[in-house]
Amino acid sequence: MANLYHFPFCANSRFVRLILAEMGLEPTLIEERAWDRRDEFLLINPAGTTPVLLEQSGTVVPGAGIIAEYLDETRGLGLSGRRLLPEDPTGRVEVRRLLDWFLVKFEGEVTGYLVAEKIAKRFMSAHQGGGPPDMNAIRAARTNVRYHLKYIGYLIARRRWLAGDDLSYADLAAAAHLSCVDYLGDVPWEEDEMARNWYARVKSRPSFRSLLADRVAGMPPAAHYADLDF
Repeated sequence: MANLYHFPFCANSRFVRLILAEMGLEPTLIEERAWDRRDEFLLINPAGTTPVLLEQSGTVVPGAGIIAEYLDETRGLGLSGRRLLPEDPTGRVEVRRLLDWFLVKFEGEVTGYLVAEKIAKRFMSAHQGGGPPDMNAIRAARTNVRYHLKYIGYLIARRRWLAGDDLSYADLAAAAHLSCVDYLGDVPWEEDEMARNWYARVKSRPSFRSLLADRVAGMPPAAHYADLDF
């Protein structure tokens, strides 16, 4: 099976882990701390970012969105009714729109700040940018997560899943990002019951178990993090 270069609290890596688990695929997980800028990793992905999927054939697939498209093209047809990217063009557009929302916008406004300031900096040297967290960045992320949560609630009030009637990449991307924020206790679940109930559904899927087992050394998760009925 393939190797997946990832960081446990890289939300986009978590998204790919969810996809692979939903497809019944078990990659070899290789933890990669992108800030180390390892020469061996840069030879695989010059951008130096995670996630990266390395097939047994030697094919290198970098980036969460590209990996998602690649897995749909190479394994999607075999999933029958469980395909995570709809077959109809309109449905695919909506899933891709929401993928961009969570993998790019949510990452840039929420997850990227919180994971960098609260987790990654703990493992970085001063030369790499480590040190105390920037509380202004953390406050901005905590403010931003509120309107993202409301948007999820808005969508799920009108649809069974975020992009339509079926579970899709959109749900996995959103849940992957929220899982990182939830570990840190920074999701105000009390502000949107619809969003919370949707997340509980995704969180209860078998594919989510490995994410809920992840831990940061010296930093336990929020008390409800692994609770399926929170």
